[in-house]
Amino acid sequence: MAGDYYQILGVSRDADKEELKRAYRRLARKYHPDVNKESGAEEKFKEINRAYEVLSEPETRARYDRFGEAGVSSGAGASGFEYGDMGGFADIFETIFSGFGGGVGTGGTQSRRRSGPTRGDDLRLDLRLEFREAVFGGEKQIRIPHLETCQVCNGTGAKPGTGVNTCSTCNGAGQVRRATRTPFGSFAQVSVCPSCNGTGEVIEEKCDTCNGAGRQQKTKKLKITIPPGVDNGTRLRVSGEGDAGNRSGTPGDLYVYLFIESDSEFVREGINIRSEIEVSYLQAILGCHLEVNTVDGKEDLAIPAGTQPDTILTLENKGVPKLGNPVSRGDHLITVKVNIPTRVNSKERELLSELAKIKGEKLGKGGKEGFLGGLFH
Repeated sequence: MAGDYYQILGVSRDADKEELKRAYRRLARKYHPDVNKESGAEEKFKEINRAYEVLSEPETRARYDRFGEAGVSSGAGASGFEYGDMGGFADIFETIFSGFGGGVGTGGTQSRRRSGPTRGDDLRLDLRLEFREAVFGGEKQIRIPHLETCQVCNGTGAKPGTGVNTCSTCNGAGQVRRATRTPFGSFAQVSVCPSCNGTGEVIEEKCDTCNGAGRQQKTKKLKITIPPGVDNGTRLRVSGEGDAGNRSGTPGDLYVYLFIESDSEFVREGINIRSEIEVSYLQAILGCHLEVNTVDGKEDLAIPAGTQPDTILTLENKGVPKLGNPVSRGDHLITVKVNIPTRVNSKERELLSELAKIKGEKLGKGGKEGFLGGLFH
């Protein structure tokens, strides 16, 4: 499966268009083949282009968020990407050397406080489906362990009746700074505050229920909708069902990866389904109508007279619905296997011998030496 496009660009799943563009330009400057001659840089550059190509367009991004790579695999690859959206190749380098003027590392603005709400982690669940469940979709009930906001302290981590205080070590900044002087100027080294772990706050007394974490591990039952036509590796996004965020932060999402069990009779090839049917040599010669199994149930199949072994007959629109467009379906392709008997009775032998004479076929002297030796005895 392709890598996660958000991780490739190093952005969150709710990143806006400007964040995507900034991340893309930064990585493009780093991995462009004209700049980076290291092994693998060109492939990384193509991967970055593909990720930005998909996520920068609202329609393809929505399909990717819901179905993963399977939802956008029919689109153009990275080779069709237009560099014009980057603002020209020169624009890649416009900020490479920015920041090397006076005042580098001399203080600057204070970093953003880390004590605010933080988004919860995304979760992954692998789900196995039966063959027909993947074809037709439907509802599935799942159980997912995740972190939920503690109901006793409402996510604060503080025991009811107590509160939180501003960290005295970092004065609520969540970071501590240390200045270092060098011949090139003064630089500031910033690290997470060891007293509050970057929150900027210290709890007076921890909540007994969650031990100050503000969240608890719970197992939740969910009903999810499986769209028709999913295949191995299809990824479904269930918004807001990941871990709860810290300090009233938004919850993460749940990503369900689907894996399809094989079927004893049917084999899937894209949106087509394949199976086999066995007919007698007389049915193949004379033709007939037979009932065959499909994912929709029994269907009538016409075997034309003179059908040859391994002929493939088609039942149109009896295959797999197209993902995202269930009205459009593939076909059911049936391979005809002709069963030629190894033994026949005397009456059958007499009739077949007569037929052979009419057709002018030479059968030899019979027995093991004859053309049909082993069949007629």
